Amino acid sequence: MTQLGQDAIGVGNTSLDAMDLAGLATARSPHRFASTTTMTTARWVRRYRAGLLVMDTMLVFAGILGTQLLLHPEVFTGRMLRPEQMAQAVVVFIVWMALLAMFRSRDRQILGMGSDEYKAVVNAGAAAIGATAVLFLAFQADSSRGYVFAGIPVATGALLMERWLARRWLTWHRKDGYFLSRVVVLGSREDVEYVIARIAAKSGAVFKVVAAVIEDDVTGRGLRTGGDTIPVFTQVRNVPAVVQRYGADAVIVGGQLAAGSSFVRELGWELEKTSTQLVVASSLTNVAGPRIRFRPVEGLPLMHVDLPNFSGSRHVVKRSMDLVLAALALLVLMVPMGLIALLIRRDSSGPALFRQVRVGRNGTSFTMLKFRSMVQTAEQDLAALREQNEGAGVLFKLKNDPRVTRIGRLLRKTSLDELPQIINVLRGDMSLVGPRPPLPSEVAAYHGHTHRRLFIKPGITGLWQVNGRSDLDWEESVRLDLYYVENWSILGDLMIMWQTLKVMVDRKGAY
Repeated sequence: MTQLGQDAIGVGNTSLDAMDLAGLATARSPHRFASTTTMTTARWVRRYRAGLLVMDTMLVFAGILGTQLLLHPEVFTGRMLRPEQMAQAVVVFIVWMALLAMFRSRDRQILGMGSDEYKAVVNAGAAAIGATAVLFLAFQADSSRGYVFAGIPVATGALLMERWLARRWLTWHRKDGYFLSRVVVLGSREDVEYVIARIAAKSGAVFKVVAAVIEDDVTGRGLRTGGDTIPVFTQVRNVPAVVQRYGADAVIVGGQLAAGSSFVRELGWELEKTSTQLVVASSLTNVAGPRIRFRPVEGLPLMHVDLPNFSGSRHVVKRSMDLVLAALALLVLMVPMGLIALLIRRDSSGPALFRQVRVGRNGTSFTMLKFRSMVQTAEQDLAALREQNEGAGVLFKLKNDPRVTRIGRLLRKTSLDELPQIINVLRGDMSLVGPRPPLPSEVAAYHGHTHRRLFIKPGITGLWQVNGRSDLDWEESVRLDLYYVENWSILGDLMIMWQTLKVMVDRKGAY
């Protein structure tokens, strides 16, 4: 580690000086991680998990108690539960809490990240329902229905709400720099820059990049993100020293290393001494975890990538969900949609609805409905505005588009102009969640694999809607759509719908 100071590339005062090197050389033991930052991170993780455990316990207990009160209202008159009834409650409590632990619902790696935490809670609840039904049937207990149809489902919903509130609290504080895992990014300059850019772009990201190790870099250029300068080092063998110097909790390997796979294995062993996590960014950038299977063959870990499904039973479930939710939404929103239509007609001449040909699944054209947010001559006026285009790729976007009406500007800001597309969902042209519905002119300009966006139905909302909308550049919009096409799930769709409601209030990227 004595060469670490020589490896640092000049980035202001962030290079390791002689005093830093002396501190590294005199560390008490490589097995003791002396970083105050890391100790703080470990402490808050323990406290956060302990808080979740307490809340989980209270909600599971409340669900079981509520079920007993529902099944045995006589307790309100002062009568005690029979021993067998109390034993049933204790068994359900123990089984349910054990399942929450077995499904790793409080695992550090999933807390506040993606949908895995919610999936773990739901899976634990479903398993608790199955286990309760089997156990009660085996012992001829007559109270299983109360748990199966009321207690466990309701309490699972409460657990999901608890996790959502906890994550909101966590995200709120992470915006101020708290409760972030400090990471060192390792790889080629291109891979490192990509990983850092993705972390910086993610709202509520769980990582804070504190240093980078760029393999065999000779440019001497530092890295900047969010106004901060990230220290850069060039010798991969000194990664453990960089980790210790900056108190990192994890090392992210951004791509394939020239040092080879054996170096990554040995790095993992070295980081193991300090309880530092090793994270490898997959080069399969459009493949999510559910499609990846690891199958060891005689000590050789093989990674199998499942083929994406563009038809089958999951799509039947998706279509059924679309029909049910779209019908309910149309019933609830019928009166507000009527009022919006009246406001549009009073604000400017022309029909309330705007009809436009879009391209759907497998290249089939359909007429998409929207509330009209522009003047009636918008299509004819477009040619004169082409030179002012602020969009990227084949998209035309203009923040201060003169064609937008007064009521139209409000509708666009709140995304209420999209509501008539509920009718397109009922017709089968669109889905509630999916890729952005493209224009025929956009499809004609597709190149490479962009046409894969057409493998499933377009959606009223999607990853593009909850990740920036019109603020996204063309490449990022395509990347998000392709990622969704390959990796969509029912639970993921529900989460996107929920996030869409928040985006409508936030209004960011809508114009």
